[in-house]
Amino acid sequence: MNDTSSSPENAPPAAPFAAGPPHIVLAGRPNVGKSTLFNRLIRSRRAITHDRPGITRDRMEGIVRRNGLPAYVVVDTGGVTLDAHAAVTEGPETLRGFEEDILRQTETALLAAAGVALVVDGRDGLLPLDEYLAAHLRRKGLPALCVVNKVDGVEREDELTAEFHSLGLPVIAVSAEHGYNMPLLAEALAELAGRDDKPAAEDARHNAVLRLAMLGRPNAGKSSLVNALSGEERMIVSSIAGTTRDSVDVRFVRNGQAYVFVDTAGVRRRARITDSVEKYSVSSALKSSGKADVTLLVLDATEGVSQQDKRLMDLLDTRKIPFLVLVNKCDMAPRAALKQLEKNIRAMLAFCPHVPVLPVSAKTGLDLRKIVPLAEKIHKECRVRVPTGRLNRAMEEVLARHQPPVIKRARAKFYYLTQAETAPPTFVFFVSDPERVPENYARYLERALRQLFGIVHAPMRLRLRPSHKKKQ
Repeated sequence: MNDTSSSPENAPPAAPFAAGPPHIVLAGRPNVGKSTLFNRLIRSRRAITHDRPGITRDRMEGIVRRNGLPAYVVVDTGGVTLDAHAAVTEGPETLRGFEEDILRQTETALLAAAGVALVVDGRDGLLPLDEYLAAHLRRKGLPALCVVNKVDGVEREDELTAEFHSLGLPVIAVSAEHGYNMPLLAEALAELAGRDDKPAAEDARHNAVLRLAMLGRPNAGKSSLVNALSGEERMIVSSIAGTTRDSVDVRFVRNGQAYVFVDTAGVRRRARITDSVEKYSVSSALKSSGKADVTLLVLDATEGVSQQDKRLMDLLDTRKIPFLVLVNKCDMAPRAALKQLEKNIRAMLAFCPHVPVLPVSAKTGLDLRKIVPLAEKIHKECRVRVPTGRLNRAMEEVLARHQPPVIKRARAKFYYLTQAETAPPTFVFFVSDPERVPENYARYLERALRQLFGIVHAPMRLRLRPSHKKKQ
C-alpha cells in the first residue's frame, strides 16, 4: 500500500529468524478458508476473514502452542492461482494485479518451511486450480498434506473428501469455522513440522522480542519501510492505497537481537470508510499499535501533515502509547517544504513535545539505521523504575527551585511522591489540594522528572492525589 519497493543500498543489515519453531505454510487457491484456519490454529483472530475472495495478500505468521510453549509457526498466505504450466493465471477481481506478488510471497514462505498444508474447499470439490497448485507443491519436495476445509462433521466426511485423495497427499477433513477435527489437524501439522514430541523450552525465548508497530495513513510508505528495515521483500508494495489489509508480523534478527515489525493497514478518517474489510483493517491497525512496545507513526513528506495525522497523534498520546514520528519519502520533498513540514509537525506535537521526529526515506535508506536504536531507547525509558527515597529527595529539589503558584489565596502543599507503575512511568503526587496545581505547573513537574531521571522520549503519567494529612 505504499511507495516504491527498491531496496536501499545502505539499509540496515538484518536477517529473518533463523532459529526457533519450524514453519508450516498454509497454501491454497482464494477463498478456501486459509485465514479462518490460521486464526483457529493460533487461537486468535489475527487474520481478517471475509466471504469476499482475495482478502489476504501478504503472508502472516502465528505461533501454535502446545503445553504453553511454541511448537511450530503456521504461515497464512494469499490465494494462489496457477495454470497447468505452473504459471500465474488471473484470480478473482479483488486480487487483480497482485497474483504475481502473492505467488512470490508464498514461494518465499516455502523456502523456509518444514512442511506445507494444501487447503481446499470440501463444498466446492476438487477444482483444476487445486490440482495445479498441488502438482506445484509436490515438486517442492516438502512434507505435505491436504486439508479439506468446510466439512462440518463426520456424517459427510467420506463424501466430501473422496476425490481429494487423487492428489496423492494424506487427507484430513476439518471445519475451521466450527472447529471440527482441529485438534487432529494441529497434531498432524506438528508431525509435519517434526515436532510430534513436546515443544522445546528454548524456543520460548523467541517470544521476548521488541514489537514495533507501523501506523499511518494509506500510502505513507509503511510496507516499504518494513521491507527496507528487515532487509527482505516481506510486504507487497504498490501505489494502490489499501494493499495491506491484515496487521502482519515481520520477524527478523539484527546483531543477535530479535525484532518484530507489525505492518498495518492505512488508517483513514472514519467518515470515509464504507467498506467492511477496511473497517476490520483499521480496527486491527489500532489494536496492533496498542499491543506494540513502540509505535512508528509514518507520515508522507510529499503530502504534508493532515488532520488525520493529528488525530492519530492525539490518540497515541491520550493512550500513552510510546511512539515516534517517521517522515518518509523526505528525499522527494524540496528542502524548504521539508523544513516547513517539520515545523508543522512540531506544532501538532506541542501537547507531547517529548516525541521524536525523524525524516527518513525507505527508497534511499536515509537515516533508517537510526530508527531501531531510537525505538529501543524509548522502550528502555518506559521501564525506568525510580526508588521512592530518590524520588522524594528529587521532589524537594524541584519544589525548592520553583514553588507552586498561589491559587485562591493559598499554595498547594506537596507531601509525598511515589512511582505507581512503569510502561509508561507513572508518578503519583500526594498534595493538599490538587485543584490548586495548575496545568502549567504540572508540566513543569513533568519536565523536571524527565531531566532528573533520563526519561527523554517515553510517555509519562502524572497523577495528583489529595492527601489526608493536616495542612500546616
